Amino acid sequence: MIRETHLNIGLVALLMAIPVWALIADEPFIITLMTRAVVFALAAVGLNIALGLGGLVSLGHAVFFGIGGYAMGILAHHAQTYTPLAEWPLLIEGTKSMPVIWLAAIIASTLAAVVIGILSLRTAGVYFIMITLAFGQMFFFFAISWSAYGGEDGLSIYVRNGFPGLNTLVPVHYFGLCLVILLAALFLNARLAKSPFGLALNAARQTPARVETVGLDPTRLKLVAFVISGAITGLAGALFADLNRFVSPTMFSWQLSGEIMIFVIIGGVGRLFGPVVGALVFVALEHLLGGLSDYWHIYLGILLLLIVLFGRGGLIGILCGRERVHD
Repeated sequence: MIRETHLNIGLVALLMAIPVWALIADEPFIITLMTRAVVFALAAVGLNIALGLGGLVSLGHAVFFGIGGYAMGILAHHAQTYTPLAEWPLLIEGTKSMPVIWLAAIIASTLAAVVIGILSLRTAGVYFIMITLAFGQMFFFFAISWSAYGGEDGLSIYVRNGFPGLNTLVPVHYFGLCLVILLAALFLNARLAKSPFGLALNAARQTPARVETVGLDPTRLKLVAFVISGAITGLAGALFADLNRFVSPTMFSWQLSGEIMIFVIIGGVGRLFGPVVGALVFVALEHLLGGLSDYWHIYLGILLLLIVLFGRGGLIGILCGRERVHD
């Protein structure tokens, strides 16, 4: 536990040090690359709550990522085109304010997670995996057919949205904003894991029958975890869309759902900073190997295979031992 705590502190220091070095070396692209890793890590933190604490293997978490992205895209699109989102008497204007957009993304993702969770948790095991995948595909094809917001071509946002007191067009400012949100999500994850709710959820993941004998509903516990997970992933989607100033149906794709799960597995399922390690490794491989070959995912697959076979606790488990944080 002490070794893992030291590793986590080192990871936070690394996340801060690399952008500072890039700023001094005048390498804004490295800062943007780190921002991408931080946003991916945030999405994986959301999944880690459902997967690591609740044992819910979801292949549809890109639904929430995409909903958050489209919440940003739609609101910003109406703000930049000076057209209302809804007509009178329910006149809703678009906005370029990040806090308002984040709130909209969280609310939309939460509502979707409630509906999807209620329906999906009627099943278990492989059926749960397939029904979450089915929801992902439904949203993917809906986005393709949504011609009002770009359809298959997606939707471009000309200028990044604003945050009070910051110039979000400056890469290091936007990185700092995303990093603070990631650290807040990690703090929430840590508190949840040690709270009575987290302990009950962990028990429901391992022995649902015993949880029922003390008067708790395992399905309800998992639903709450699934909703919290979806809300965090939706916020990550809004940040990702703002980073790229572009949203498209690919944000709903099952490939993205798989990548988010890969982040968690590489770092370590149930490990607090597992999503951070997984996202950093993924972005590093994408950057270093992507320029060498279009088939760089082969190397990612080899790494994932080795971790699954020989490092069940992920990279953090290999470095710190196999004891799980949340058990």
